[in-house]
Amino acid sequence: MTVLPDPVWPVLVLAFITLVDGVLCIKPVAFVAQCWDDVHWPRRYWRLMAPVKFAAVLGLVAGVWVPYLGAVTTAALVLYFVVAISMHIRARDFGRNLFLNATGMLLICAATLVFSFLL
Repeated sequence: MTVLPDPVWPVLVLAFITLVDGVLCIKPVAFVAQCWDDVHWPRRYWRLMAPVKFAAVLGLVAGVWVPYLGAVTTAALVLYFVVAISMHIRARDFGRNLFLNATGMLLICAATLVFSFLL
């Protein structure tokens, strides 16, 4: 495992995607709110989602220079999307949100972890 990302561009692309995701969660846009409703995510936690995603962005960007931080943050995002997929499955929500959004993000996060930190 490398301590700093190599190549760095997948980490920065993931940071940008996560930033956009965080912005969409500040005042959840309709499809995000519907997704959270579909998986029965309690409304009292909705306000926590944007700060969690912005913290991930900071971890990814800082991880370009801080040993292991980018890898730990990327691994945390992989875990986040594994939990998200399990919530979709538990709620029997087998539509676009599961197969395109959550699974797509899991693949992007896992690919970033493998190609930037493990190879």
